[in-house]
Formats: sequence, C-alpha cells, structure tokens
Amino acid sequence: MSTDGLFDLPDAPPTTGGSQGSGSLSGNTHASAPLAVRMRPKSLDELVGQQHLLAPGSPLRQMIDGNQPLTILLWGPPGTGKTTIASLLSAHTDRRFVEVSAVSAGVKEVRETIAGARRALAQSGIETVLFVDEVHRFSKSQQDALLPGVENRWVSLVAATTENPHFSVISPLLSRSLLLTLESLTDDDIGVLVDRALTDDRGLGGAVTLTDEARDHLVRLAGGDGRRVLTYLEAAAGAATLQGKAEIDVDDAALAVDKAAVRYDRQGDQHYDVISAFIKSIRGSDTDAALHYLARMIEAGEDPRFIARRLMILASEDIGLADPTALTTAVAAAQAVAMIGFPEARITLAQAVIALSTAPKSNAVITAIDAALADVRAGKVGTVPPALRDAHYAGAKKLGHGHDYLYAHSDPRGVVGQQYAPDDVDGASYYQPSGHGVEAALGERLARVRAILRDR
Repeated sequence: MSTDGLFDLPDAPPTTGGSQGSGSLSGNTHASAPLAVRMRPKSLDELVGQQHLLAPGSPLRQMIDGNQPLTILLWGPPGTGKTTIASLLSAHTDRRFVEVSAVSAGVKEVRETIAGARRALAQSGIETVLFVDEVHRFSKSQQDALLPGVENRWVSLVAATTENPHFSVISPLLSRSLLLTLESLTDDDIGVLVDRALTDDRGLGGAVTLTDEARDHLVRLAGGDGRRVLTYLEAAAGAATLQGKAEIDVDDAALAVDKAAVRYDRQGDQHYDVISAFIKSIRGSDTDAALHYLARMIEAGEDPRFIARRLMILASEDIGLADPTALTTAVAAAQAVAMIGFPEARITLAQAVIALSTAPKSNAVITAIDAALADVRAGKVGTVPPALRDAHYAGAKKLGHGHDYLYAHSDPRGVVGQQYAPDDVDGASYYQPSGHGVEAALGERLARVRAILRDR
C-alpha cells in the first residue's frame, strides 16, 4: 500500500487479529488508521531504541530470527515498543499468533486459548505465540491459567506491562519468563520517529514539512513516548493541512496538542537558566517561585530524573544537617519518580520542592568537605596517629600500633580526649554548624565534644 498524503483513501481493507484467533498486528492498515499504527516497524532493523535488546543471540533475536519458543515479559513505559515487538513476532515467525485482552478476557477465555494452542500443536505441529498486553491487569487466577501453557510450551507467551512485574506478576509466571526491560526513548530516538513519519509513504509521505522549532516542541512533549509523538505529529499535520499550509510551525504543534510552546531548549540557555533559577529559589526559601520553575520544566518535557537529581544535590548542599530529613525526602522523591514517571511524578516532585523550600537552610556541609579537601590538596596529609592504626595483624603491637588507644564507649560521656587527626591538621574545625534548624542544637553539642577532644 502507498499513501501519498495524510488523507488518502486505503487501497485495501486491513488485516487484523482477534482475541480468539490468529492474526497479525502488523498487517495492512488503512491510510486513515492512526499514524502510530501505520508507522509500526516491519522489522527489527526499523525498531527505534532498545538497542540493548537487539544484540545477536538476544532473546528477541532468538524468537524473531531463530523462531525459538520462549516466554518473555516486556516491561517498560508506554510508547517504548512493547506492542511493536509483539507485531514483529506476528509478522516474522511461522507460528500462529493469538492476542488476549487483559482488560476483557476472563479465566475461561484464557483456558480456551491455551487449549486451542495445545490442539494446534498436537494436530498440525503449529506453535502458537500468545500476546497478553497489560498483563498486570490480569488477576492472580487469570495469570495462574497461563501457567500450564507456559510450563508445557504449548504457547510462547509474550506479556507486556507498564508496571513493575515483581509486584504485578505472580512469582511462578515471573520465574518461568525472561524479563526484558524497555527504556524510555531518547530525544534522538523520538526525532528519528518524527523524521521517518514525515517522509515515509506509510506516514505523511512528504505531504507536509516541519520547522525545527516545531520539531523540538513535539520531541519535548513526547516525554520518551514514541506513540505519543506520532499522535501529536498527526494532529499538527492535520491542523496545518486544514489551513492550507505545507509546513507545520510551532503554533500548529502547540494548537494541535492544546499546550503552549514553552520556550525551553534542553541543550541551550533556557535549560540552564530555568534550572539555575529553580535551585536558587529553593535555596532562597521562595516556595512559590520554585513551583513556578518546576511547572515550566514539567510543561517543557524536562526529564523528571534530572530534576530529582538536582533536588538530591541541593538537599545536602543548601540544607544539610539544618534539616537531616531533607536528603531522605529528596532520595525518596527520586526513587518514586523513577518508578512512576509523569504525569503522577509531578505530585512527588512538588512535594519535595515544597519540603526543601520551607526547610531551614545551611551550607555548612559543603563548606566543611571543601575545606577538608583544600587541606588535603595542599599536602596536609600527615601520618595516622599510632593509637589509631590497625592493630589486628601479627607484629602490629611491636610497631606501637593501637598502643594507648582510648575506647570512647568506656567513658560515661561517650567521648574521650585523644588525637584523631594527623599532626598537620590537628585542631582544624572544618564543620561550622549554622544557627538554623537542627544545626543550632547540633552546634552546641559539637562545641562541647570538641572541648573534650582537645583537652589532653
């Protein structure tokens, strides 16, 4: 089939697969089918991203090129190629292909599908590939119904999920499967999809072009989701075509997806200016300004992991021990963001931003480590005091190692006066607590401890 423009009529009706029969997800499609469907890769060579899964001898290569029966769990964010991989299995193997909907199929349908696959194998030797999308939506009993087919290899199961299978897939099924993790597409990957869809006859066939600014806007909005960017591109192309334009500009792209084009280049000045203003607003305790810059980054499609990493750095650099829970909050936010992604991650990031903005501030931690590093780089690296040296090996005592070491726990105060630092830096006070938050009390305790340590 060839399509010369966005609205060409189909040459032939599509071929589709049903939930209870064989079919192909990658068969002929109408020109009016969604752009993401029309542009679905027809071979592994067209697959964008996921290069870590495409090496020779990899499970995917074995299933598609070598026709090997395997059970595979595909785990990854939306729009990263899970359904595409299933379609390639459908198109490039000699096996029967059956798709079961995890939304509508019950235990009865699953068992009937397994029984049909077993009959086909016994009667004609034809193997069956069973594709289950969104397998995490299956109940435990539905997943249990898959086990006989998997254990006896009556089917080669390909199950896709956007949720962590360690929590959403039963252990017996997980242990019998190869878990393949798909990664969000990079901006370069998304750009390849856009460029290909613009020129390929299956896509827009050169009917429209795209300005660089519009392309960058669509890539940002995609958030690593290939299906999303093709949906946005199709809408933008439709908007331009209705206006009689042959070029999609940034206003068409913004109008098509109902989002303003935020002037934000992730490799340019806007990226660095906004993140700088974001950090300085939190440091300055202006919660509202910090939330504004967070919103700008979210709307511009900034990587949420980048934002979370900067919050972790700030928690130690600008808050430190003035609020010892700040780093815990930032790390927890980063872990949550990595697990859930946008759009829900916006809530987690906002919570962390508010917590860090309102926390008492102190740069005493970074000042302390930088001062210590400066002394080390200046050559102040004297020998370790004999009392602190390792005394656990034969002959150590003869060298005086560990001699006169005072055990802190033997003193009722938990602190004893003895020399810990080398002579070159003995008496140095690198850490200077601020009077803010928890550090106010910490400073008082540290002053008492230092007095005991240096009273020898």
